[in-house]
Amino acid sequence: MSGTLADEMRSRLGELSPAERKVARILLAGYPAAVFETVATIAERAGVSAPTVLRCASRLGYKGFPDLQAALRSELDARNASPITLYEAPDTSPQEVAATPPSSTAAHLGEHSALVRQAVSRTFDEVAPHEFEDAVSLLGDPRRRVHLAGGRFTHLLAEYLGLHLMQFRDQVGLLPHKDVERTSYLTQLARRDVTVLFDYRRYEADKTLIAELARERGGKVIVFTDPWLSPAAAHADVVLITQVSSDSPYDSLTPAMALVESLVAAVLDQVGGDGHERMKRAERVARRTGLL
Repeated sequence: MSGTLADEMRSRLGELSPAERKVARILLAGYPAAVFETVATIAERAGVSAPTVLRCASRLGYKGFPDLQAALRSELDARNASPITLYEAPDTSPQEVAATPPSSTAAHLGEHSALVRQAVSRTFDEVAPHEFEDAVSLLGDPRRRVHLAGGRFTHLLAEYLGLHLMQFRDQVGLLPHKDVERTSYLTQLARRDVTVLFDYRRYEADKTLIAELARERGGKVIVFTDPWLSPAAAHADVVLITQVSSDSPYDSLTPAMALVESLVAAVLDQVGGDGHERMKRAERVARRTGLL
């Protein structure tokens, strides 16, 4: 199954009977906690019989309700994975690595290349066109201020996107790291602002709080995340999901970088001549001040 259990349920609502659809909606409304309730409780909340709950699980492709719950447990384990837990997973444990004949460097490079190409291709195949278009529209609107923030590693992606945007449009800033500066920055969030957040497993609570705060101020939120979805996605206007498949315990950010570069090209195309003039002015200033 690709995506999350919630994604699967949403995509198959049309295949369910009206009674089964009630069950699915109860599960989705309280996802993921609702899935771990008893069949009797779910049936009561949905106003259906217990056998209907079991039929819903079967219609979704599971042998029974415990099988559906087991699938969600696996999903949550993956969602909360860290480099250490991935390294210690059965298929990547040091013991198995030691028992496997070492492959040549060239072979490893070829395997890695194939995996990266697959992850990038799948990312672009699965990004919803309207989500990408909305992101381009928001970031290309000169009336809007743009704020960017990332996590432990993904702050590099936020900076990469921000530094590009700064070259061809005004009012772009990176969220400061120091407490007083960050507080001041967040206090100024307003209705015409766009907040761009990068949040990948293990998710960081402050990204969800920033997204929530930005929405409370009436602003727009764009979230880059993995297939398991950052909690910040619940407050986002645009969610851009990128694959993280890797042959190491560390998630790959290559697909995210590729999507960022595509976004930069599309935004620059939207701002057109104004962006070109902004780039030329910035170039002149940089040369005059000895920065180039």
